[in-house]
Amino acid sequence: MTFASLGLSEPLLGALADKGYEHPTPVQRQAIPSIISGRDMMAAAQTGTGKTAGFTLPLLERLNGGKSANPNCVRALVLTPTRELAAQVGESVAQYGKYLSLRSAVVFGGVKINPQMMKLRSGVDVLVATPGRLMDLYQQNAVKFNQVEILVLDEADRMLDMGFINDIRKILALMPKQRQNLLFSATFSDDIRTLAKGLLHNPIEIDISHRNTATTTVSQLVHPVDKSKKSALLVHLIKENSWEQVLVFTRTKRGANRLVEYLGKNNISAAAIHSNKSQGARTRALADFKNGKKQVLVATDLAARGIDISDLPHVVNFDLPDVAENYVHRIGRTGRAGAVGEAVSLVCADEIELLSDIESLTGKLLKRKMVEGFEPKHNLPETELKKNIAPKKPKKPKVKKTFTADAHLEEKSVNKSSVNRTSKNGSDSNSKTQSKSKPQSKSKPGKRKRPFDTDSVSKRKRKPAKKSDGQPTRKKPRHGKPARPRKKSSPAK
Repeated sequence: MTFASLGLSEPLLGALADKGYEHPTPVQRQAIPSIISGRDMMAAAQTGTGKTAGFTLPLLERLNGGKSANPNCVRALVLTPTRELAAQVGESVAQYGKYLSLRSAVVFGGVKINPQMMKLRSGVDVLVATPGRLMDLYQQNAVKFNQVEILVLDEADRMLDMGFINDIRKILALMPKQRQNLLFSATFSDDIRTLAKGLLHNPIEIDISHRNTATTTVSQLVHPVDKSKKSALLVHLIKENSWEQVLVFTRTKRGANRLVEYLGKNNISAAAIHSNKSQGARTRALADFKNGKKQVLVATDLAARGIDISDLPHVVNFDLPDVAENYVHRIGRTGRAGAVGEAVSLVCADEIELLSDIESLTGKLLKRKMVEGFEPKHNLPETELKKNIAPKKPKKPKVKKTFTADAHLEEKSVNKSSVNRTSKNGSDSNSKTQSKSKPQSKSKPGKRKRPFDTDSVSKRKRKPAKKSDGQPTRKKPRHGKPARPRKKSSPAK
């Protein structure tokens, strides 16, 4: 099957020919005709199977020849969770639509907002955006949603994980109800399906592969090594195997910076990309890596999704991810569009639980291979596949009780009835238990405690304090006024 049989026009076919694409992937074969017909869709497929082209091509086909967008308006909106993914989707829209008279723009945070507002002033046909920056533009009246015809949520599960659900709901409330909705993601959780039920109307569901599985074109390998020798082993692998382009994942931003410094000392050009870097630095690092100026790109899980590098041969997990699902997205950066890739993980004994979680998630034990000269002192234990354990249900939030007069009277009546029942049924038993638990204090006969007389205390008069010469003291006058002399009391007769 070719792209021409899917109903695409000549300008789009010419753009695909320029990129060297002749045959569609399975997800593209199912998605493109359905989207062109105007149906809502939710699609789940493995990372690197061509999801971006699966919705970009039919989206451009539907917009081609239609009414142009009004000032500050948008005809098709694509929401992505990260800036890198937004830039990648925007690049795909520009490349596939270069022979069409359609305008597109990309907006995300971390850069100045004024140039983005200028682009939107004349209106765009396709807008690719992150939810946060899109809401900023809307609050400044730079973008309107009343002309949206198509809405695409790309990597929808990632957007929910990053806490964009409130922004998504606000954006949905501003759009016209009559529109086409598309959900594309690598995986579909229960939360995504709940969101899809309220968003999609009679959708077509596409599930190309099983959940949390990697493509078969990616070979996976584990090198057991001590934590202190991971950096040296990475340098050995790069030089010994003559790797020219390697994407390395670390768990922390500080670890990424340290690894870049270590690689530089060993004459290996490298750059880091993580959230502490400015958007300009991240864009330059990614561009240098794609162009071959940098041999190694060290990244955190920020880049686990959204980086599309053609024919990337090697991915290295310097640290295993804390979340097992991120492992699938990491190694999905290689072996894209049917190409062959290699995923190598450097695992120490401290990461045995993380390795076990990854193997249980993917459903297979990863092959291990010792590297000569880097044998670990602390052996990596053998693992077994865990059974699927149901996730724990979240605790119910505590509800504060509000005081009302009716509730108070009802509670009081219930307490009285319970007291009466206990007094009728168990008065004897209660008295026996009380007598056992609290022994009565024996008081001596003839000696009775004198009750405290409060009246006698109140009747006592406090005698004024006297000076050393015997005269009573007087209070200091207020505000400088002289104190009035006290009247001498007559002696009692």
